[in-house]
Amino acid sequence: MKRFFVLAGLLLLSQWAFSQADSTAALEEIMNFRRQLDSEFQDPKESPLGEKGIPAFEGHRFFPADLHYRVIAKVERLSGEKVFKMQTTTERKPEYIKVLKLHFTLRDTACVLYAYRNLALAAKEEYKDHLFLPFTDLSNGFESYGGGRYIDLRIPEGDSMILDFNLSYNPYCAYSGKYSCPVPPAENRLPVKVEAGILAPAEH
Repeated sequence: MKRFFVLAGLLLLSQWAFSQADSTAALEEIMNFRRQLDSEFQDPKESPLGEKGIPAFEGHRFFPADLHYRVIAKVERLSGEKVFKMQTTTERKPEYIKVLKLHFTLRDTACVLYAYRNLALAAKEEYKDHLFLPFTDLSNGFESYGGGRYIDLRIPEGDSMILDFNLSYNPYCAYSGKYSCPVPPAENRLPVKVEAGILAPAEH
């Protein structure tokens, strides 16, 4: 009996350590994402801020990192979907196709989001497994940008995947009106407030 309790204790300790390691790795991924995003906005070749805006840029504002917004989503692979032209903030209408339907729970609410493939981008080898997940939620127009936010994904191998809203970012249109940005489809409207990821730019 004593041996059983020792083994059980070791098992619990091992699970706790694994959980701690996972959390540490997830938080490091979030911090790396933020540093990279800030770096891109300080790079004149990539930044949407323009030469005048870069010197004043002091970094993005984010919600506090919160692993409650890092969820496991059940993956439903879609077939037979038709190519459609996604609405943007201009007359440009790039072609996309729905690839995945993601089922998950957020703030005790059952949610669904769709992930899309950009056909022009997918023609490039480095983006062949890239997916685009634009979404809106109840924080838009308040804490977050009114036009919604984006998350970049890769096609998973299995029937589940991690969906981390801490890795959401703003469309370039949040910073300049000279860009043409995809508008999140109505089917990707979440019925909850997502208090994770990037906040609206300070001027919004």
